[in-house]
Amino acid sequence: MNLLLTSSGLRNDTLRAALRNMLGKPFESANIVFVPTASVAEPGDHGWFVEDMVRLHGLGWREFDVLELNGLPGPMVLDRLLHADVVYAEGGNHYHLARSITGNNLADGFREALESRVYVGVSAGSMIFSRNLTEHSADVIGDAADLHVLGATTVEPPFGLFDWYLKPHLYSPDFPERDDAWADRIVARADFPIYFIDDQTAVRVRGNEVDVVSEGRWRFHL
Repeated sequence: MNLLLTSSGLRNDTLRAALRNMLGKPFESANIVFVPTASVAEPGDHGWFVEDMVRLHGLGWREFDVLELNGLPGPMVLDRLLHADVVYAEGGNHYHLARSITGNNLADGFREALESRVYVGVSAGSMIFSRNLTEHSADVIGDAADLHVLGATTVEPPFGLFDWYLKPHLYSPDFPERDDAWADRIVARADFPIYFIDDQTAVRVRGNEVDVVSEGRWRFHL
């Protein structure tokens, strides 16, 4: 399984080169499917969404598909995932994305697709793989409001691949509260490992190997 779990998309040459290397061929020879699901549960201005989609499209893919996970028959969703070389899951509300996968019985098909494709996550899209994606971690991290706004109090991890949790947008000007003191407070409460990454960084997973690709700053706490 090849995962490139970013905070804010393919923001720099290092991240784009990492994806190209994982893909094993030029972008113009590859199909990508863009999954906007997490973004639709996020209120307010979506200029960030448009900018990231335009930036991604500008890399010159052979085919650029857009796939919403809700409202379509499961076999159609899975066929579209299998048609792509890269699955790109946009940011927004990670609980909505996780619940869309489990609620539509897509987890097994998703995992099958990802066995032979590259997955790129953006923020929420990067946060759905931890087995610690639960109501407990929501309290620890301090984002339970993002779960409750969905009318939910619990969440089931759709994949549960890792013990570690990923928290994006460290030091981001769009999230000025996410500084070292903020991270320290979370670490003091956490009983699970956490990667904190900034918007120039990704956690890369290739099979059983996990490392960090970055032109910025990041922290890891056991």
